[in-house]
Amino acid sequence: MHRNLLVLAFALALPLTALAADNDIDKVNGAVRVEAGQHAGNVSTVNGAVHIGDNAVVQKASTVNGSVELGDHAQASAIDTVNGSVTLGAGGHVTGGVDVTNGGIRLGNQADVAGKVGSVNGSINLDNAHVGGGIHTVSGDITVGPNSRVEGGILVDKPGGWFNWSSNSRLPHVVIGPHAVVQGTLEFRREVVLQVSDTAQIGPVKGATPVKFSGDVPTE
Repeated sequence: MHRNLLVLAFALALPLTALAADNDIDKVNGAVRVEAGQHAGNVSTVNGAVHIGDNAVVQKASTVNGSVELGDHAQASAIDTVNGSVTLGAGGHVTGGVDVTNGGIRLGNQADVAGKVGSVNGSINLDNAHVGGGIHTVSGDITVGPNSRVEGGILVDKPGGWFNWSSNSRLPHVVIGPHAVVQGTLEFRREVVLQVSDTAQIGPVKGATPVKFSGDVPTE
């Protein structure tokens, strides 16, 4: 009896965030923030951003009309957004995939995505980062930065459906940086500019002709 009372008193004394550590967070018309080091379930909002603090752990993080920021060494099972960007801080880890429509993706130093990284028409940038399930885009640029590693190849698909309305004739640019590694097929179903460092390692290429460059970045 006394022990139960002590446990109850201790629970009541805990901060609300600790008691709700594994709860979902769902919001409309506003930003959602998970503070550094905290744990949460699924985190989502509409018309707002999602901010996951350093070393925090969440399940799926998603938003419509907003960005998702995963802090340094933070973790999520999956991330998706419509009309917004996704940024992973240094050492950030996603056990599933990252999926974006109308927005870019940036993976910081030593960030890791175990699944696929896909963006319909936003740029994808890796900075000494790792992607385990391949990269997919339709009209966005891709930069696999120095010392980055991609498994599962790269796919640049042809526009279809409502994407045909776009009058933007600029070709997507795909750059594989110094000492980067892309395992699997690099498949291009539309015309692209493909530039590959002379120190990079890539798999078979379909639909494009690689142009070699030396130095840190292409000159053109």
